[in-house]
Amino acid sequence: MNETLRIQQAHRSIRSYKADPVSDEMLDQIIAAAHQAPTSMNAQEISLVVVRDAERRARIAELSGGQTWVAQAPVFITIVIDFHKTELGVRKAGQTQVIHESMEGFGVAAVDAGIVLGTLITAAESLGLGIVPIGGIRRNPQDMIELLQLPPLTFPLVGLCIGHIAGDAPKKPRMDIKTFRHDERYDTSGYAAAIDVYDATLIEYWQQLGRSDGIAWSQNLGASLKQVYFPQVRPVAAMQGLLNDK
Repeated sequence: MNETLRIQQAHRSIRSYKADPVSDEMLDQIIAAAHQAPTSMNAQEISLVVVRDAERRARIAELSGGQTWVAQAPVFITIVIDFHKTELGVRKAGQTQVIHESMEGFGVAAVDAGIVLGTLITAAESLGLGIVPIGGIRRNPQDMIELLQLPPLTFPLVGLCIGHIAGDAPKKPRMDIKTFRHDERYDTSGYAAAIDVYDATLIEYWQQLGRSDGIAWSQNLGASLKQVYFPQVRPVAAMQGLLNDK
């Protein structure tokens, strides 16, 4: 196994950070790696907003639902869907951009944002830093837009905490890889049994950590996915000009 694979397979989310700053050199290397991430049609419709200011990070922590590690980590990067940037290019070519008004547009931008996020994660972890992705910025997207002064045709999709690790965390167990990898065709035959096993495994994991509030995977999904947990995404995206009616 090479070093890149070792780092990726050892991934765990870190929610405890030292006060030590991330050096400019480290941060520049991480962002340079993500800058090279592929995007559909080479549209490059992703932008990053890097926040190191403590007051801004504290505000983002609040907007994300009180996630204290956002304020604690010395670097917070917001990954932004950016059809404002592409619209300038389309207009220069004498055309009218419509992709931002479609489900395809939002979907492809979300894919590209995910690729950028994964690249940031691997780059940061390769330098010995800890990370945790923050989807909670979609809880209050309008406030995030105002805080980061994002223009129309943009949307703050996901964030990432980066910092030096203060308290490490064990790897969280995953469901059987057979529920993830399907060869030649999709096969659900083992799902029910795999979910039962994973529910028990996850409860044992929480108990080993002394987490009395830890619940089974299926229970967690039942509590979360029975609702649209960030209902402001659609209306705020629409106000930003990112529609899904085409």
